[in-house]
Amino acid sequence: MLTGHHFQNAYVTRNVDKAVAQFREQADVRTLSEIEVPVQLWTPQGEGQGVQKLAFVWVDDMQFELIQPISGDVLALYRDALPADDRLVFHHICNRVDDWAAFMARVEAQPYPVVLKGGTPGMLEFVYLDTREWLGHYVEYVWMGPDRWRGMGGL
Repeated sequence: MLTGHHFQNAYVTRNVDKAVAQFREQADVRTLSEIEVPVQLWTPQGEGQGVQKLAFVWVDDMQFELIQPISGDVLALYRDALPADDRLVFHHICNRVDDWAAFMARVEAQPYPVVLKGGTPGMLEFVYLDTREWLGHYVEYVWMGPDRWRGMGGL
């Protein structure tokens, strides 16, 4: 399943600060935000909380999400993909969808397993599909209200 507007490439790393410095030096960064945040997530193994350090780097209309998992079993999807060193490793793309309920109905009918879900209903919701067998990486889908989209730097 591939639908929606592709706006993000996401990477995992052991060192978000180093990755941010590299983007500042080597990319035409339009806007950049960093946060260390607890997140409540659902995985097939159960629900729980994790802490992750994130950076959102916008280059024109493409967002690069840099993810450093800090703690929590629910972040295994990211932690298990980390390299031994502190370089960036590509992890997933993210596509924005307009109608979350209609999209989730389609998710139920497609073959790729849901491996992560989270968000805040009415503000931002996301789900990851394990499309590695097809595309070689995960695909995240997100819905967010217009104010949240603008607040994240979306054009």
